[in-house]
Amino acid sequence: MKSIKLIVSAMLLTLVGTTASAQTITSPYSRLGMGILGDNATGIQRSMGGVGIAMQNGRQINVMNPASYSQVDSLTFLWDIGLDLTNSWSTEGSKHGYNLGGGLDYITMEFRLAKNLGAAIGVVPFSSVGYTFGGEIENGLDSRTGSGGLSELFAGVGYQPFKGLSIGTNFSYLFGSTTNITAVSSTSNTQFSRYLNVKDWNMKVGLQYAFMPSRKSKVVIGATYSPKKAMHGDAWGTIADIDLDKKADTVGYMKLKGNYELPATYGVGVSYTYDNRLNIEADYIYQQWSKAKYTPIDYFEDPNTKWNDRWKVSAGVSYTPDHRGSYLKRMTYRMGGFYNNDYMNVNGNKVRDYGVGIGFSFPALNTKTIVNLGVEWKHRYTVPVNLIKEDYLNITLSVNFNEMWFWKNKIR
Repeated sequence: MKSIKLIVSAMLLTLVGTTASAQTITSPYSRLGMGILGDNATGIQRSMGGVGIAMQNGRQINVMNPASYSQVDSLTFLWDIGLDLTNSWSTEGSKHGYNLGGGLDYITMEFRLAKNLGAAIGVVPFSSVGYTFGGEIENGLDSRTGSGGLSELFAGVGYQPFKGLSIGTNFSYLFGSTTNITAVSSTSNTQFSRYLNVKDWNMKVGLQYAFMPSRKSKVVIGATYSPKKAMHGDAWGTIADIDLDKKADTVGYMKLKGNYELPATYGVGVSYTYDNRLNIEADYIYQQWSKAKYTPIDYFEDPNTKWNDRWKVSAGVSYTPDHRGSYLKRMTYRMGGFYNNDYMNVNGNKVRDYGVGIGFSFPALNTKTIVNLGVEWKHRYTVPVNLIKEDYLNITLSVNFNEMWFWKNKIR
């Protein structure tokens, strides 16, 4: 056990050093609010449309619902690392853009603490900001760039008090920063910068109830909840005349507490598993962004900025032909899709996106380790006026290590 604690401590140090900008989003819409939000989905789950609230598998880490930790295999230590590569294409009238981004997406670990009690730790993305665009203005040009994002360093436990029912909770440290810069070249050269720095906490509670309508069938009903809360950190803006060699002037400085809030988040899901080979799941997530406080910074944001309530529906399926068959039969095949009504509001226009994905799991020879490859296509747009259309092709690669660290060999 001492060696395990040392390994976990070393990995935690690595996780803390992982920055929020590890996963790069390239979208002009990410300049709004805290950027493009994530839902804690792993590479496997993204291949199934982002489902996970009712997912229950002792050999896969499911951060979306901490109640699932109670099902971890008693003899194994799991950890999952995910990488992301994103190609995006955007269209605004006759203008076209192309961006390439990616990097480390998440690192998670899961292990058993006691009978019916499991735990998980890791770092997952909360939001991401990344864009570069510009154009002509009256008597000049402007260019806009943004970078950064927020991450969650979490620790959670899941417990099964009696057969069928599992409950769990995640506590997380929310950290990171975003930077939005607008440079204007006209009669003078001026740079406007907006900064958001977050050092906060967050939490999620979840439950799952499983029952078997027949000998080979299992149904799981899941639910998650995160409470509305005030944010902690600070936000400010600066204005600088690039032609003058002097320090930028700070304007609009404010503490986030009392000015920014995270909304309440609700999630429900249901899954059906047959013979441990076929799994079908559907999820629904709802966030009350319209009731979350958000104070715009002077000079940088519309004082009438408001958000929409966010909701997302996802569905996916996975199939393993034969866990003991040939290699192709032992592979797992996945597909899924989603539709997302986002929280962002652009001058009265709602931001929406939808997508589909496929994925494959490749068992490593002579071990329980699984290599997962996923391909996902997404389309983002606005209604009623379609301002900028974006298409994304995401390639995700994740490795799910499953080591029998808790197995004790008998001395003969």
